[in-house]
Amino acid sequence: MNDAGLRKKDFDGQGAAVLGTAYPHAEIWSAEVIQDLGFNPELLIRSDHGGMGGGALLFQAGLAVTSGVVDMVLCVGADTPMNITTPGAVRTWRYEAEFQKPFGMMGPNSQFAFILRRHIHQYGTKFEQLGKVAIVQRDHAIRNPQGYLKQPLTMEQYLSSRMIADPIRMFDACIPVNGGLAFIVASTEKARQLSNKEKRVKILGIAESDNFLVGTRQRPDMTFTGIFDSSKKAFEMSGTKHEEIDFVQMYDDYTIAVIMQIEDSGFCEKGSGGKFIEEHDISFKGDFPVNTGGGQLSSGQPSMAGGMIPLVESVRQLRGEGGERQVQDAALGLATGIGAIGYGTSLANSMTIILGR
Repeated sequence: MNDAGLRKKDFDGQGAAVLGTAYPHAEIWSAEVIQDLGFNPELLIRSDHGGMGGGALLFQAGLAVTSGVVDMVLCVGADTPMNITTPGAVRTWRYEAEFQKPFGMMGPNSQFAFILRRHIHQYGTKFEQLGKVAIVQRDHAIRNPQGYLKQPLTMEQYLSSRMIADPIRMFDACIPVNGGLAFIVASTEKARQLSNKEKRVKILGIAESDNFLVGTRQRPDMTFTGIFDSSKKAFEMSGTKHEEIDFVQMYDDYTIAVIMQIEDSGFCEKGSGGKFIEEHDISFKGDFPVNTGGGQLSSGQPSMAGGMIPLVESVRQLRGEGGERQVQDAALGLATGIGAIGYGTSLANSMTIILGR
C-alpha cells in the first residue's frame, strides 16, 4: 500500500484476496484475516490452490476488476511455518491417508521423488543439470535483500548433500521460511491514477489448467504438468512469442519442477529440459534468466504464500527494481504456479501468467 501511495481506508468498498493457510497450520478463514487487519472490502476472495494460489488470486482479482465490481483488489499471503511448536490441523486428502501414508509416503518430498525418478528414467535427466538450477538460484538469492540462504553453493556441495527422499537431495527442495507477500490488482484507469508509467505492470496473458491429463487415461504421464496446457493459452492470449520473453519465474518447490515447467511452457521439447538448462545461461545476466530472486529454493517458501513469489519478483524486474540481480531491459516476463500433488500424477493445479512493462 505504501508503494502505491494508498492507505487502508482506500480499500473500503474495494476488494481483498487472501491465500488459504496450509499444512501444518490450523485453518484461518479469510474473513478472520481481514477482520484482524481492519479492512472493510466489498468483495472477499480466497484461494486454496496450493502453489498456484498466488496466480489464482491474481486471476480472480483480475476478473473482479474487469467486470467492474471493484476498481482494485489487495492480494495478501503470509505464513510462519518456522514457528510451529505443536501440530495444527493437518490437511490430508483421502488418497494420502489410504494409499500413501500406510506405505511410507512422507508428503511432497516422497511424491516428488517418484516424479524425479520417472523423469530421469524417461529422459536421462542428470543430477548436474538439477544442480545448476540450485546453484544459480542461490547466487540470485545472495543478491536479493529478501533472500534467506546467503552462502554460495557449489556443484560439489550439491552432489554431496544428503538424500531426503531418494533421488531428491537436500538442495533439490525449497527451504521453509516465515514471510509474507502482497500485490495490488487495479483497473487500467485506477492504475494510471495511482502510479507513473514505469511502475505499472500489465497482465498480457493468463490461463489456468486443472487436473491436466487426469481422466483422459488410467495412468497419466507424471512428468507433465498443466503448464503444458495453460502456457499455450497464455501465449495465445498475449500475442507474444517465446523468443520475446526476457525472463521466467517458475514455481520452484523442487529443482525438477523448474525443468519440467521450462519444457511444458514450450521453451524446449518435452524431456530436453535438463539439456536446455545445461546449454543456456540461466543467471540474471544470461540468455535465459530463471528465478532471478532466488526462488523458493534459496530465498525460501513461506508455506502457500510462496506461490506469490514468481509474481512479485516479475513485477520487480519489469519495474527495474531488481538491484544487483536486475535483468537488463526486461520488458516481458513469464510466471507460473503449480500446486496440489495428485495421486498417480504430478500437479492438480497449474497457471501461466505473461506480464509486460
